[in-house]
Amino acid sequence: MKPAIHVLNGPNLNLLGTREPETYGRETLADIEARLTATAGAAGFDILFRQSNHEGDLVDWIQEAARTGAAIILNAGAYTHTSIALRDAISGSNAHVIEVHLSNVHAREDFRHVSLIAPVAAGVILGFGSLSYDLALHGLLAKASQPKS
Repeated sequence: MKPAIHVLNGPNLNLLGTREPETYGRETLADIEARLTATAGAAGFDILFRQSNHEGDLVDWIQEAARTGAAIILNAGAYTHTSIALRDAISGSNAHVIEVHLSNVHAREDFRHVSLIAPVAAGVILGFGSLSYDLALHGLLAKASQPKS
């Protein structure tokens, strides 16, 4: 069994490609999934790619990934700025999370400037469009290839 990386996507990300393409781009979530699956597979990893508009699903998936020792790429969407439950799931389960965003949230509305997830995440990548996911994946793959100390 290959090690897995979980890619978890929050509300409205199912609309990628059609929702505000000037902000989020024209690629769909399926396009991103296909690209990440190929990259991870070439490195000997499986990708478990999920999307939900429901906060509780994301909490369950974070806990599940942590139990199996899988790293997580998380685009929590608007829950980034509001969800204490996601923050608690990450910190309570010791999940290794990279927070990603397609847009530069700091160049947008003030309410998007605060992430409740960033303080408990291993890293944050934002503002590179769908490439943000690739950068997170490459970071996780590089970390996995480093010798354990």
